[in-house]
Amino acid sequence: MTGEVLRYLTHPQVNIDPDIPVPEWSLSDVGAERVRNICGSAALIKTKRIVSSAETKATEAAQILGASLGVIPEIREKMHENDRTSTGFLESTAFEDMTDQFFANPDVSVKGWESATAAQARIVGEVQAVLASRKEGDLLLVGHGAVGTLLYCHFSGIPIDRKHDQTGGGGNFFTMEIATLKVLHGWQAMEEI
Repeated sequence: MTGEVLRYLTHPQVNIDPDIPVPEWSLSDVGAERVRNICGSAALIKTKRIVSSAETKATEAAQILGASLGVIPEIREKMHENDRTSTGFLESTAFEDMTDQFFANPDVSVKGWESATAAQARIVGEVQAVLASRKEGDLLLVGHGAVGTLLYCHFSGIPIDRKHDQTGGGGNFFTMEIATLKVLHGWQAMEEI
């Protein structure tokens, strides 16, 4: 791989607690261990900037990686996951159904959720703002699956579709070349970094 790259990493497993707002969920022991396990990756050595969503699970992952790389993560409020506050916590089956509808009807606010089109415009705008203030070296963005998929679709030049979503429920990444904004590969497990 030549040139500087941007990696978009989704947070891995979290502690699910219906009594805590989803943005405040933290990494589970398994999720935190997965992040610690990639800290020694040679591929991350050139990472000079880490930018994270403000959601707890993302900032925790960014802090672990930042401590390992000697980089203080930057927090960007608008890099959050698609806004689902209208429905609050949903059990797994209901959540998957809503997520299917979110991707299948990108211009529609399904049951008050932020539409996929709006979420895509927001995350693309945030990434473009980060790149506009760019620094030398590789860039690591730490965020979430749905908006990560929307970002992937945008820069791949493909329509919004859940078939492009990450697999395995989190802890995946894709890579783009910064100079051209060309997507170099689709979702891979974080252990492949």
